[in-house]
Amino acid sequence: QVQLVESGGGLVQAGGSLRLSCAASGTILRIATMGWYRQAPGKQRELVAAITSGISTNLPDSVKGRFTISRDNAKNTVYLQMNSLKPEDTAVYYCNAKIGGGSNYLSYWGQGTQVTVSS
Repeated sequence: QVQLVESGGGLVQAGGSLRLSCAASGTILRIATMGWYRQAPGKQRELVAAITSGISTNLPDSVKGRFTISRDNAKNTVYLQMNSLKPEDTAVYYCNAKIGGGSNYLSYWGQGTQVTVSS
């Protein structure tokens, strides 16, 4: 059984920074892509950042230059450094990881952590 546990959310003023962490635990053979998604009230869940096992990253224009994603493969952990936060970044942030082996991978989600940016 695999669990993703997130930490680091909270309340911050506009222009501030937060760092989210997500650690995977359990029976893990291999972790492929890890990523962060967010969902604001009344909106669809959207990709914030993703990183492959080869450390290639993908970030949408809305956060590029402000957010950085990284991972520590030895710790099965992914991080999201968020700088220059804006009120529109307010959302529940979810960690996602594709875990498995060979040709069989499953998508796992964390429980979500609230990020609130005040103006």
